[in-house]
Amino acid sequence: MTSVLGVHGIGNYKYFRRGGSAEEAAALLAEDWRKALRRAHVDLDVAYYAHHLHRGTAQGPQDDPATLEPGAQELLLDWTGLLRRGSSVPQGPRTVRARQAADWITRNFGPAARLFAIAFCREVHTYLSRPDSPRRDAVRRTVADAIARRRPNVVVAHSLGSVVAYETLWAHQNHDVDLLVTIGSPLAMPGVVAPRLHPAATAGGTPPRVRRWVNVADVGDLVAIPRTGLRDHFPGVERDVTVTIGEWDFHTATGYLRNPEVAALVG
Repeated sequence: MTSVLGVHGIGNYKYFRRGGSAEEAAALLAEDWRKALRRAHVDLDVAYYAHHLHRGTAQGPQDDPATLEPGAQELLLDWTGLLRRGSSVPQGPRTVRARQAADWITRNFGPAARLFAIAFCREVHTYLSRPDSPRRDAVRRTVADAIARRRPNVVVAHSLGSVVAYETLWAHQNHDVDLLVTIGSPLAMPGVVAPRLHPAATAGGTPPRVRRWVNVADVGDLVAIPRTGLRDHFPGVERDVTVTIGEWDFHTATGYLRNPEVAALVG
């Protein structure tokens, strides 16, 4: 039976609220991933780290970029600039420009995408803001411990989880992984993620004890930037696979896992 370890992305603190502990949260999230994957011959667990990045409930409306820290607002501006294909956001105070960026996302992708973008920038900033932050260390240690405990054949890393898995597999070279599958990955996102990686994309590549690395991205995934994928940025990536997981479900982990091409890779 194939042993699979999932590394989740943003927006998963809700499992901690439901379960009351990181262990219960991991079990609940893994159950959802297994249902989406629908592969009886796969033994799947999830490394759960969302509680390390949770900084309390933001004060104010959850769709208001003013609730973001300055660094997270800058991430939102940089990310929106990439989505706008380089066209600039009007000048003005940072919070005003962040709101204009969020308004642009709402107009082009809908209110759900706006909520997602704000949550994404909050958690990505919390993780990447400092290379030596205790939160970043705790997240990587959690994933490293799960790899050591489960000894998976396959690691499936979604969204921010692909950043976490990449850094963890470089920092903790204790176990051979047959296949790394990144889904909806922002690893190569210029100005937002790529410059903050350790090791940097230009100095890294496939982690030494990963035998194969396949990247999968939905054609409309707002996070999987650049659209050309990861092969041009990370030496050793075997291939970039483009899929369509749904017009309105362009980024969720379960959406990717339900896709037959992803399920075939994982299985």
